[in-house]
Amino acid sequence: MRLHIANGRLIDPAHAVDGRHDLYIAQGRVVAVGAAPDGFQADRHLDASGLAVLPGLVDLSARVSQPGGAAFAPAELRAALAGGVTRLVLPPHPDAPPDEPGKVEALMRHAQAGQCMVHPLGAMTVALAGDTLTEMALLSQAGCIAFSQGESGIADTRVLWGALRYASGLGHTLWLRPQDPWLARGASAASGAYAERLGLEGLPAQAETVALHTIFELQRATGARVHLTRLSTAPGLDLLRAAKREGLPVTADVSANSLHLTDVDIGFFDTNYRLSPPLRGQRDRDAIQAALADGVADALCSDHTAVDNRGKAEPFPVSAPGATGLELLLSLTLKWARDSRRPLAEALARVTSGPAAVLDKIAPSATPAGHLGVGAPADLCLADLDAEWIVTPAALQSRGAHTPFAGMMLPGRVRATVVGGQLAWETPV
Repeated sequence: MRLHIANGRLIDPAHAVDGRHDLYIAQGRVVAVGAAPDGFQADRHLDASGLAVLPGLVDLSARVSQPGGAAFAPAELRAALAGGVTRLVLPPHPDAPPDEPGKVEALMRHAQAGQCMVHPLGAMTVALAGDTLTEMALLSQAGCIAFSQGESGIADTRVLWGALRYASGLGHTLWLRPQDPWLARGASAASGAYAERLGLEGLPAQAETVALHTIFELQRATGARVHLTRLSTAPGLDLLRAAKREGLPVTADVSANSLHLTDVDIGFFDTNYRLSPPLRGQRDRDAIQAALADGVADALCSDHTAVDNRGKAEPFPVSAPGATGLELLLSLTLKWARDSRRPLAEALARVTSGPAAVLDKIAPSATPAGHLGVGAPADLCLADLDAEWIVTPAALQSRGAHTPFAGMMLPGRVRATVVGGQLAWETPV
């Protein structure tokens, strides 16, 4: 299909482009920007007047599996497209961890043309039990881009050391959530005055910093590449900054929830704010914003987790952590840019070219993403940056519509999403 997107404001942070440019697409790729190539005859024209044309968003942490984890959930894939997300990283599901090549292949058989591209993370240990390492080489051949324990963590430092040595020898990456499992035991909120006032077991910042010290020390010994997901504390981000200055092969992302919210937003045990990592104090939120602005944090992720009504109906300490986020990622990025007066292209880079660069380091053989230069995959979204919309859970595509941003007015709305040169989503008027 040949597609001509006309009259839009093309914003491509990877190429420092921000202006009115037409886009020409053929055979699933961008074939020209600005002027049509010789002999180009479009099969379809999209008038993007009044809209921004953006690279498809790249989300480094989004759970889109069905309950049980054996297949992709159609509702979550629709949510991704509705949010302009054309590529995402899938953490291992605890109920069906991809610890064998056959499980990975079975999962990926559910991928279909016209959906966003899903990059699975392989299980680092068998059944995510933290004891026996998986066959990372075979899982990589089956399609895993890196290896993770998800939310399970590893208590045995010797197992982590072995995983880093194994990954380093193969040139693979470990995708780690830095959290000491002993300090995290029983915690449902961040340590501090507010958690004490509510009588909730607190998660200290040291749970993150102790884990980071261990990871970085073992990195120095093994040379393994590590991606750190959803850092949430000011001291943790200071350690990341120092590790990058030292030259350790490390990248990191932060959650859109932690970018905007703090622990006091929990209110009176509102389980919509029961998240993992838990919301922390204002100093931590300010540090997250600063790290995202100066590039110490490479990317902003949605941390999308669909939780049903039953999971959120439990008392706060035992309710299911998580929130829907795929459909909010662009708007929350724009809100951060507006509130902090960051340049628009710089903010958009954290959900396009920034996470794409992380993937390129981890899986250089994968199809490039996050930009709209000539030859790039035609994965993009059309967005009304001036629109304002109220987050209405019932109107979201995700099967789990719980979000701490419910009822909030947010800027920017995706109007259409193109994947592989095909129109995959149009927002109903």
